[in-house]
Amino acid sequence: MGVKIKDVARVAGVSVTSVSRVLNKGEHVSEKLEKKVLRAIEELNYSPSLIAKSLKRNKTNLIGVIIPDITSHFQATILSSIEETAGKKGYNLLVSNIVEDTEKVVKYLNVFQDMRVDGIVLMHAKMNDDIRHFLTKTQIPLVVHADLGMNLPTVIIDDYKAGYDATSYLIQEGHQRIAMIAGDMRDLSAGRKRYEGYLAACKDHGLTVDESIIRFGDYKLATGYKLMNELLTEAGGSFTSVFAASDDMAVGAMNCIQDHQLHIPGDISVMGFDGSQIADVVRPRLTTIKQPVDQIGQMTIDLLLNLIEQSAAPSSLQPMRKVILAHELIAKGSCRNISGKIGPLIQ
Repeated sequence: MGVKIKDVARVAGVSVTSVSRVLNKGEHVSEKLEKKVLRAIEELNYSPSLIAKSLKRNKTNLIGVIIPDITSHFQATILSSIEETAGKKGYNLLVSNIVEDTEKVVKYLNVFQDMRVDGIVLMHAKMNDDIRHFLTKTQIPLVVHADLGMNLPTVIIDDYKAGYDATSYLIQEGHQRIAMIAGDMRDLSAGRKRYEGYLAACKDHGLTVDESIIRFGDYKLATGYKLMNELLTEAGGSFTSVFAASDDMAVGAMNCIQDHQLHIPGDISVMGFDGSQIADVVRPRLTTIKQPVDQIGQMTIDLLLNLIEQSAAPSSLQPMRKVILAHELIAKGSCRNISGKIGPLIQ
């Protein structure tokens, strides 16, 4: 039989509750009690021995990561980059896939805290009062992948500027009626800011924004298909291009367009966002806003480990950092120049 917590309590000469308080870093744990319990843990080789080592070093070498949707091609690629970079630095990941559920965000943030992770990466951009309260109060070093309007370490691109650039490119290609399949407006970066960039570009170039050719989704491929079907059936053929707030939604839209016996880019040009691997798999290849995936992963871990080190030596704390990385518009085969063409391409 394996060693149990009651065995540790017996050898240490304390109660099981006292052992549990030491293991969980509870309140009112004296140095004398902690030493007795740790001595018993080592003597009995209590499993997991990592707990005792972590208590001694006050370090677990664990990083908690909250990812909105692991089925997203882009987010999965970011996670892979984070894991690779963290592994090289001697850290392991605890990954929670919350499937866009803000209640799960709060749950896993607290789980990470209870497990005494050294740091947290929050890839989720939707907020509620409970999440905001945790982020404001926690002492755990963390890095977020969204501009949440809080004084938090952040690694992002300029989503507003990227949305603006994507729309401006289509306008420069001669498109006057640009549909948009936007993200979730509760998402403060990928959702709201990319949409605001689209609106600003239309306004600055003198285009009238038509709400009948705008839909809001959740970044998934199936959603892109569904919303493009709505646009084609409800908005008629009144647009020549569509800008989707994720590559997955863009590819879903492309599938729908082709199922309607229309051609890309002959009938409709399609612009994506992320620069994920799916952009090169689909045909024609997807014109998209490329995010620097490897840089995002590397900078996230570098910044987080810097914060972890600063946390261990408070006197060396530096101001919070916001890292804004450059995006790039990658022109492929899904968009075409229609300058000089009069009227809609689809009847």
